[in-house]
Amino acid sequence: MYRERTHLAVYLHLVWCTWDRLPLLNGEFAHDLYRAIGAECAAIGSELIAIGGVEDHVHVLTSLPATISVADLVQRLKGSSAHLATHQLVRDQFFKWQAGYGAVAVSPRHLDQVSKYIANQREHHANNSLIASLEVGVPRRS
Repeated sequence: MYRERTHLAVYLHLVWCTWDRLPLLNGEFAHDLYRAIGAECAAIGSELIAIGGVEDHVHVLTSLPATISVADLVQRLKGSSAHLATHQLVRDQFFKWQAGYGAVAVSPRHLDQVSKYIANQREHHANNSLIASLEVGVPRRS
């Protein structure tokens, strides 16, 4: 008997910020949040391809599972990492993600290029060599 299977090859570059773009993502704290985001990706069947960022925002390159919408994917990633932060990592300190996010579809042939961009976030911000279309979701400072 032949069974049809759903195959989806949709990749997303997601970006979201800390509350008021506060510089909260540093050192081991950021590493732990990134691990939590990766664990949530695995839990929902999304392949985490790259993750990185700077003190006030995070970039995630991941696949979109066939069983979830973009909005639900982002809600799950932000929610699980914020829960970890506020219940285990910094219970006595403020942490919150800003509402909203940016999402850009990425062609499979550009996954390596976007992964490298995410891996070099600190350098791109320091050298002002940002790619505007990949910084979607990061509001400009007033």
